[in-house]
Amino acid sequence: MSTASTPSRDGTPAGSRAGAVLMAPVEWWWNVWTGVLSMIGAWSWLLYDVTVWVVRALLLRRARFGAQELATQVVRVGVRSVGIVALVSGCIGIILALQTAPSLQTFGQTDKVANLIAVAVFRELGPLIAAIVLTGFAGASIAAELGTMVVGEEIEALEAMALNPVRFLVVPRLIATAGSLLVLAVLADLMSVVMGGVVGVWVLGIPYEIYKFNTIDQLEMVDFTTGIFKAGVFGLILGLIACTNGLRVTGGAAGVGRATTATVVQTTVTIVIADLLFSTIFYSLGLN
Repeated sequence: MSTASTPSRDGTPAGSRAGAVLMAPVEWWWNVWTGVLSMIGAWSWLLYDVTVWVVRALLLRRARFGAQELATQVVRVGVRSVGIVALVSGCIGIILALQTAPSLQTFGQTDKVANLIAVAVFRELGPLIAAIVLTGFAGASIAAELGTMVVGEEIEALEAMALNPVRFLVVPRLIATAGSLLVLAVLADLMSVVMGGVVGVWVLGIPYEIYKFNTIDQLEMVDFTTGIFKAGVFGLILGLIACTNGLRVTGGAAGVGRATTATVVQTTVTIVIADLLFSTIFYSLGLN
């Protein structure tokens, strides 16, 4: 008596089709984690190369990557982002004041709006807002620019002239994103607190002196330092992902579009996950 699987209409054994259906989720999960580990490996390798060139630039005069290029990237990435970061963070401060006031009014603690805004902004929202805004403003631009250079074979031209692309293209952009995000995070903190104070004083009726006292009394140096630390790491993440995706572009103009989209998505998700990890670590260390 035959034990062979009964073939289906297309000639495929039913057992093989069932096995394929069962293995599909496993294969999908495997591909997801393979892609994630591949991206992490690419980011780590690029960070290693950047670190090597930065150390060389500090120790060897002939290995410097150029202050003019760095200044150009700082202006392009940081200075041009000041307006949009100030606008978004100011709106966040207003939203926080208006949303927290009704609940606090129930307990007669409207003046504590200042405390909530100060803690939320300096610890979390300031660096996070600045990083997300900079991702859309500069991260996509960096990926598109480097991707266009790859498509136009400009990267190959640099290598043909014995010029390392990481040294001349990646290092200035990575330093610019990390350094600019430090400053933009401080700007986001200040704008959120100031605009929250404007609403608190003029709309909610909180006396100015009380609002200022509650803000200063609530904040500690650890709130500021943990936020700034996060901002620096977020800047490194942004620069690494944007440069990696830009340098790995394939497929012409369509590849540039894919790299730009991937940069925004990957950077946003990675920054949020990193923020979660840092918050958990700081909480476990008693720094919150």
